[in-house]
Amino acid sequence: MSELRVRKRRRLREKETKALVEQLESRIGGSVFPPNTNVDVAESPEFEVVLVENQVVAFIQEGKPFLTVRGLLRYPAQKAFVTVDMGAVKFVINGADIMGPGIVEADPGIQPGDFVWIRDEKNRRPLAVGTALVSGAEMQGKKPGKAIKSLLYVGDKLWKFDER
Repeated sequence: MSELRVRKRRRLREKETKALVEQLESRIGGSVFPPNTNVDVAESPEFEVVLVENQVVAFIQEGKPFLTVRGLLRYPAQKAFVTVDMGAVKFVINGADIMGPGIVEADPGIQPGDFVWIRDEKNRRPLAVGTALVSGAEMQGKKPGKAIKSLLYVGDKLWKFDER
């Protein structure tokens, strides 16, 4: 796995930061960094990354921001969660897509295309971030097939970026 390369880093204005904070808070149902925080945005090959105090805490893909796994650890979320059983954890932390039968619980407000965060049923800690392929209600039905396309996970390039 190669190292994540970021370029064209720029500081957000207070107005832009406030808009970003509002979008993130509406998506996760919790509070994130204060609007008067120094926030930088940089480009990477897959998406834009949001840095707060030189740590990647969020990403922006197709104009939609969401917290990274480290961001979810730092700013706990109440919405857009999917809980998987303990048997699925070893696959999730290696970047596998989440299959319907491994899902124990899901936020009913999830719609296809939404960013979601995946947690285990025992510790309820963030393991990964992905894109929902089906609605939250369908996920709870444990239908066979892929339910979430994994984007970020513990130990990926973005996770290791903060360990430098």
